[in-house]
Parts: sequence; C-alpha cells; structure tokens
Amino acid sequence: MAAEILTMPASATDMFRLDGRVAFISGAAGHLGRAMTLALASAGAHVIVNGRNDARLKDFEGELAALGFSAERAAFDVAEPERVRAFFSARSRLDILVNNAIAMTPKPFAALEQSDFDETYRSSVGAAFETVRAALPALRKAVDSTGDASVVNIASMYGAVSPDRRIYAKPEQASPFHYGPAKAALLQLTRHQAAEFGPSGIRVNALMPGPFPREQVAKDDPAFAGRLASRTMLGRTGRAEEIAGPLLFLASKASTFVTGSTLTIDGGWTAW
Repeated sequence: MAAEILTMPASATDMFRLDGRVAFISGAAGHLGRAMTLALASAGAHVIVNGRNDARLKDFEGELAALGFSAERAAFDVAEPERVRAFFSARSRLDILVNNAIAMTPKPFAALEQSDFDETYRSSVGAAFETVRAALPALRKAVDSTGDASVVNIASMYGAVSPDRRIYAKPEQASPFHYGPAKAALLQLTRHQAAEFGPSGIRVNALMPGPFPREQVAKDDPAFAGRLASRTMLGRTGRAEEIAGPLLFLASKASTFVTGSTLTIDGGWTAW
C-alpha cells in the first residue's frame, strides 16, 4: 500500500491572512460594521466600505488610510437592485462579500406598518440575495485566481430565538417585530446560497451575533446593560472587536471546507 503523502499545513498566521484579497462590506461604518472592516483590512485585504451616507464613509475611509490600510468607499443603497448591479458589473474580482446592512425604524407592535417589514426585508434579505447574484462574476474570478471566495451574511441571535421581554423594561429597547424575522430569513437564504454556489467554489456562511450593545448603552442605562449581560453564560455582553476573529475565520483560508454554516457569537445566550 502506498504511503499517504502528507502536506505541511499553513502556519496559523498565514491561514488568516487576506493579502491581495478584495472585500466588500455593506453597512461598513456602523457599530459592528466598523469592527469587521478593521478586521479585514488589518489582515491585509483591500476593503470597499459601503453605506448610504457618503460623508460618513469618507471619514471612515480617511481613518483607514491613516492606519495604513487599503480602502475605498462605495456610497449607495444595497436595497436598490439597479445600483447594486451597476456597481458589481464594474468589479473584475471580489474575494469576500459581507452582507451586513439593514434598514429598520424601531416601532412598537401596534404602530408597525407593512412598509416597515418591506423596508427591513428589502435591505437585508433582498439585498443579500441581489448583491451575491450581481457579484457572481467577480466572485468566480476570485475562485479562478485563488481557489476560494467567501460570502458572509450577518444575522442575529433573534433570527433563532425570540427576545426575552423581561429584559426590555422600556418599549423602545425591545427588539422590533420586523427585525428577528428578517434575520431568520437571512439564515435560510445563507443555506440556499451555499447549496447553489458550492459547486462553483463560492462559500456562503452566516455570523449570528448576540448582545453587542454600544458602549454608550452601559453608560446611559447600566441596569439594562446588566440584564443583557445576565442572559449570557459569560456574564457579560460582547465587545465590537470580538466579532473580528469569527469573521476572519469565515473569510479566510482557515475555513475553506466550511459552507452553509452559522457561527454563533453570543456568549452562550442561545445555548441555555
């Protein structure tokens, strides 16, 4: 029997490097969007930061450049299919696509309109569908070049479990009815996309963050922040930078045999 030929694995550092890769991140200037963009850029990727507010993106682009990172901005609404198609048709190659954007107006149950659901679904589920479809030629070019391309859809633990109303003492704090259902649909879209594009070498996975409140939340309402923390197994909420490692895993060579999966980052919230 012939001996099995062993190959040396890449070093731990090399597995997570993204040098020469091009990454597109929607909602890039937001709370978690900034952390994810910084993670990809610090790993060596050229980052395309997307959002609707060009002035905000320009400031962020400047911050990235000041840190020595390679970045460009693309100000358009991913909920507008024509803009999405026009942008990606001009890209020759795309290695990483992060669908993070979502538009949502928080409202109590009684005040919700169908238009609120339409906006949220269109900006998250619909946008994640359309960006991947429009980016397919560029993603396939990446596969031709490196053997791999990665799509990461940013979902939420509220796509898997319902909000515990006892935590949200104030109505305006509660997770809106149109948010969780949209994130649940995004998880299923991830599985469909993974099945569709797996034969092409394009991997599609989801990140499912748990409680990642802004720092200001703890300052303005420490009791609420404490209730959030008490629901996790670690007894605290997440820090924005803690999404970096999971994202880099899914975006890099470290996960080349991972697709159709959901990586949960919730401090154990959904595992009780």
